[in-house]
Amino acid sequence: MKSLSPLYLSIAASLPLAAPTLSFAEALEKAEQETEVIEVRSLRQKLDQAGRLKDVIQQTEVLDALTIENKNALSLTAAINNEPGVNVSNECSMCGVKRIMLNGMKGEHTTILVDGLPTHTLISGFYAVDAIATTGVDRIEVARGAGASLIAPEAIGGTVNIITKEAYENGASFDFAKGSHDFTAMKGMATGVSTDGKTGITFIGQYDKQDQEDHDDNGVSEAPFIENLSLTTFLTQDVSDNSNVQLRLSKVQSEIFGGPMLGEVVNSVGAAIAGYDGDASEQLFAGDDVRETFIGKPWETTEWINTSRDEAYVKFLSELSDFTVAEFALSYANHLQDSFYEGIDYQAEDTMYYLRAKFDMELSDNHFITFGVDSRHEKMRSSTYALEAVEAYQSDAFDYDTMGIFFQDTWTPIDEFEVAVAMRVDQVVADFVDPEKAGTEIDETFFAPRLDVRYFHTEQLTSRFSTGRGYRAPLSFFETDHGILDAELGYQIAIDSLEESVSASYSLSYDSQALAITASLAHSAVDNLASLEENNEGVPLLTQLDETASVTTYDITVGYNITESFTVNIGLEKFAYDDAFKSSYAIAPVEERASLEFQYEKDNLKVFWSTVFFGEKDLAEYGYEGYNIKNDPTSIKTLTGKAFSTSDIKVQYQLTEHTKLYAGVSNVFEATQIDGGDTPLFYDADGGYDVAYIYGALHGREMYAGIEVKL
Repeated sequence: MKSLSPLYLSIAASLPLAAPTLSFAEALEKAEQETEVIEVRSLRQKLDQAGRLKDVIQQTEVLDALTIENKNALSLTAAINNEPGVNVSNECSMCGVKRIMLNGMKGEHTTILVDGLPTHTLISGFYAVDAIATTGVDRIEVARGAGASLIAPEAIGGTVNIITKEAYENGASFDFAKGSHDFTAMKGMATGVSTDGKTGITFIGQYDKQDQEDHDDNGVSEAPFIENLSLTTFLTQDVSDNSNVQLRLSKVQSEIFGGPMLGEVVNSVGAAIAGYDGDASEQLFAGDDVRETFIGKPWETTEWINTSRDEAYVKFLSELSDFTVAEFALSYANHLQDSFYEGIDYQAEDTMYYLRAKFDMELSDNHFITFGVDSRHEKMRSSTYALEAVEAYQSDAFDYDTMGIFFQDTWTPIDEFEVAVAMRVDQVVADFVDPEKAGTEIDETFFAPRLDVRYFHTEQLTSRFSTGRGYRAPLSFFETDHGILDAELGYQIAIDSLEESVSASYSLSYDSQALAITASLAHSAVDNLASLEENNEGVPLLTQLDETASVTTYDITVGYNITESFTVNIGLEKFAYDDAFKSSYAIAPVEERASLEFQYEKDNLKVFWSTVFFGEKDLAEYGYEGYNIKNDPTSIKTLTGKAFSTSDIKVQYQLTEHTKLYAGVSNVFEATQIDGGDTPLFYDADGGYDVAYIYGALHGREMYAGIEVKL
């Protein structure tokens, strides 16, 4: 891993001198949070029940620290995967690229926020998502649908908002765990509060790693080696009785290596990459069969991605009057990627600045308005030595700028009925800077309206309806097919329009002391959806669909406290994609899913069990075609993604007031696609080798045990 930047270390080292957090008018935070529907604490029902909804106008699912702990989730992807309407798609057996999909939309349609601010660039949603640590996370809030956030109109699938834990007391915690496949996790957090209560500071650190997995013992991994490091400092300071400033700095590093098994086929990552000679082997596998022993050169199946990300934001809140709150915020992100895909190198640097001024004003007892302006500037530059001389190659380097104004009025004519009407107007400019891409590809003014309605039928029964319009600029290779770069063919870009979406959703929730039920229906339609095609010469082409693509999702979740100690959660989901949407997917998404969770907690013991069932799907509808043996049409791979299930269990025991022991097993029955007899490796009809014939689980059984100490 790369060392931490001197700038970050110097800032982090100086922060303790500033003295630590807190409290400035919760009313200010509440006003801000309710307006954006993503940052309000809700205590009206237990968050560990299915069907959990925030007590805000728009449907928002909440995962608190307890839910994350039950899952033993070290990363954002592990924490939110298989939650209602959420699917984390694993789209490569070598590099393990993960995509967070909301309401059936694609991963690039999800915007990740930190404390309500964009701190992730357009390309950071493809790699290092697994490195977004859960240590120091107070809760994760998921809002689905276009216009899910007033300040993120490009989130046409929805937003995932990560709320950092603030310091409310002096304390420290440390967690260490070990497991199979060399699983290692170290988590630490320390909080401090000044004696006058005006300053608070939180230090967060997490390191985790996991080895490669080769379930069919052919010398090539189906799950990669992953190593992550995350360091965060979060400072809050009351600068007066009416104002508060927050500063958050974070450093994230991630290394991923997939392909030849380390220690068996090749000794090290460096040796695999250094062995590149440009001279391909006649055979990669014995008998040209991907199920047999790998006999090629290590670099021919090597995929390595090293990512470094710096994040920072500063947020200033001020109570201008008894009825008006102002917020001024600046966020920054710098994402560096260095990668190697079976002989093709790719380097990228993506830098983003985001600036916002926002005002919340209570006009009357029935009207609460929010208005403001924001601006985003993003610059991405990429390069590849392997493709410099390829005539058909076009770089995906770009400049991306938006300037927007927004307004929202929340009207409550009666206690049982609430309506929020919002409008954004954005000027969007996106320009590919490759010399062959003359002119500016996208220069549009976009109107993004949104309507949210909440109606209380009774104290227990609530309806929510939302509809909105959003946009997104498709700007990266990796949103269509990671590592598609071809040393002979190159790559072309034909993007000239924003993706435009309209979505609508309705949910009905029932919430009593022991029972919580939520039924939801959502529909999203997208014009100009990005898609990977080929031009007349067979060169991969990033282009856009002519037809509208749509997806409809249905889900129902039920949570029931059978006793004070025993809770059961059940979920049922259906995702219905039209043919246009299916044609745009590189990996077949989830179509049907059911989940079952049990939690037993009594005295010092807690047991958590979960099982997720995935329905069968027709892979031919997503363009799957592959063969186990090169140039052998009789070795065709299955076109049916069989139904399967995965189960996890975790047992936790509170040994002392300060010490907790835990152990668990993930994927208890080792239900992987490979153990079911089908490797994700394949040859296409032209004899080309690839690694993404994926329709089932790739990670096998993992056992772990750990200890947590809190002081």
